[in-house]
Amino acid sequence: MLELTARRPNPYANSPLDRAVQLRDDAAWVAAALAAPGTLWVPVWRSRNLLRGVAEGRPEAVFVTGAAAEALRMAGGPWAFLGMLDGTPLFTVDASAADDPLPLLPPEIGAFADLRTVAGLLPPGEAAVLAHARAMMHWRARHRFCGVCGMTCAPRSAGNVMHCTNPDCAAEHFPRTDPAVIMLVTRGDRALLGHASRFPANMYSTLAGFVEPGESLEEAVAREVFEETGVRVARVEYHSSQPWPFPGSIMLGFYAEALNEEIVLDRAELEDARWFTRAEIRNHAAHGFSVPRGDSIARRLIEDWVALDA
Repeated sequence: MLELTARRPNPYANSPLDRAVQLRDDAAWVAAALAAPGTLWVPVWRSRNLLRGVAEGRPEAVFVTGAAAEALRMAGGPWAFLGMLDGTPLFTVDASAADDPLPLLPPEIGAFADLRTVAGLLPPGEAAVLAHARAMMHWRARHRFCGVCGMTCAPRSAGNVMHCTNPDCAAEHFPRTDPAVIMLVTRGDRALLGHASRFPANMYSTLAGFVEPGESLEEAVAREVFEETGVRVARVEYHSSQPWPFPGSIMLGFYAEALNEEIVLDRAELEDARWFTRAEIRNHAAHGFSVPRGDSIARRLIEDWVALDA
């Protein structure tokens, strides 16, 4: 259906890190890295990342070292080893326990901001690292207790595993990523886009939904499209994936060909769904609607499909 040979990484992907899994359980190495003044730290505060240059429209990630990193760690929040960045250890730390962590940092170092508001402007590698840090700290904050027996958990493997402290349980819990399919449904020169109540006014996007247990990705695509719009699909083809740490998903992008055009909305999911031509999407502002932000795989799916006819 769609021949897309030119691939570029989606936002939040293409991390420059070597995750160095083999170092996570080397207690001596981890202790030395934690104590080293040159070790880099990615601060997270209440799901926000530390950035500078946001007001000027030139955002960049801020990593801290030395005394500043130690001050953030003293706030008592969770931390985790992310990997090696150009040979330097890189950790993340959650400073959410502090009402305002900026006084703990050097003056005018930056500000904490929502990654989604600037990701399209960040260098791709920085966006990927910040997304990784955000996802890890979100998981750590929400997995303090064992899901099997309810006892407290303690971090292991440099913060990448939570271990149940109940010796009769001793379950290990790993960072969770929820798979979600996201798909552009097409029929000839038209694509099916939907508007949900949570979207900005007049914004139309691709359909999406979480994969259910015992379901293949292709089955999830077909089910979600039919549930939300009543459209049956065939020829489901994979496009690409995108980490989506808002809070902890992996978006699996597909194209699918529609077998019918009639739309029957599930209004619990969508307020509206329509068929749009390539020309309408290409000039969406003139036609009174918008498409998703540039940091989303939804936008990428739409743009690549429109470009096929360019």
